[in-house]
Amino acid sequence: MQEILKVENLQKVYSNGSKELTVLENINFTINEGESVSIIGTSGSGKTTLLGLCAGLDNVSSGSIHLCQKELNNLSEDQRADVRNYNVGFVFQNFQLIPTLTAMENILIPLELQGKSDRTEVAMQLLERVGLADRANHYPNQLSGGEQQRISIARAFSNQPKILFADEPTGNLDEATGAKIEKLIFDLNKEQNTTLVLVTHDLELAKKTDRVIKLKGGKIIEDLTTVK
Repeated sequence: MQEILKVENLQKVYSNGSKELTVLENINFTINEGESVSIIGTSGSGKTTLLGLCAGLDNVSSGSIHLCQKELNNLSEDQRADVRNYNVGFVFQNFQLIPTLTAMENILIPLELQGKSDRTEVAMQLLERVGLADRANHYPNQLSGGEQQRISIARAFSNQPKILFADEPTGNLDEATGAKIEKLIFDLNKEQNTTLVLVTHDLELAKKTDRVIKLKGGKIIEDLTTVK
């Protein structure tokens, strides 16, 4: 099985004047294609920082990250953006939809970046898949939180990503809506054979993935295969 994400000796240090804050230290793990992995830990343990580094949204202080067989450290900002556009999907806690665009237009963004000719057809299929075809022309402020997250999931899967990064995808939703969003992510992940890396504080959600990596104080203290 081919590895899709490899993290070696990763360290992330933030400087504030003369002070330095080490957020992540000596992080090592490999994720293979098709795996689903949760990253858990208390607030401030470095979960979201690690996710952003793995996705190439920020630079490591030392160590290396290989994403889709490319070492992110060696790439320019534009090259990293290309890796994301063609290989990566994102789902965030706060949805991050563009408020001035309709649901359909938000889903179209990754497809336009790839220059897909059938983008409108693909976007409509995804709207139907997440049960919101009738909301295609609605703006985010006209949608509930659960509907906005379903649109963000459709957008995340629109470029048929090899790997999906999800940061607390149910964190702003009530329990019933969160359960529906969980199912949608796992179902689409299975349908498209996408690798899933999920940051969550929800242990029940974490147990649904193949593997759980636990952070504490910026270090990995557990890396366990889950028992289904």
